[in-house]
Amino acid sequence: MTVALMWEAKAAPGRGAELLEWARSRELPDAPLRRELLRAPQDRVLVITWWDAPYDADLPELPPPPPDLLTRPPHRWRFESVAAD
Repeated sequence: MTVALMWEAKAAPGRGAELLEWARSRELPDAPLRRELLRAPQDRVLVITWWDAPYDADLPELPPPPPDLLTRPPHRWRFESVAAD
């Protein structure tokens, strides 16, 4: 089964580039199958990692960023793949 972990945060005003670099530089203790880093308007940063694991597996996630980089705590979601094109 493939599990995707999604992590999304909104940077403090004017700190989007710093949050993006912070997320880019975080190493995980194990390597995912794939890792993608995305950004969106309003200084939002999204990190998606894909894992070959059961849905409820204990998987490494990004740690919380420094609070001064954020407008709110990061949101986290977990999904399982059901189809791929």
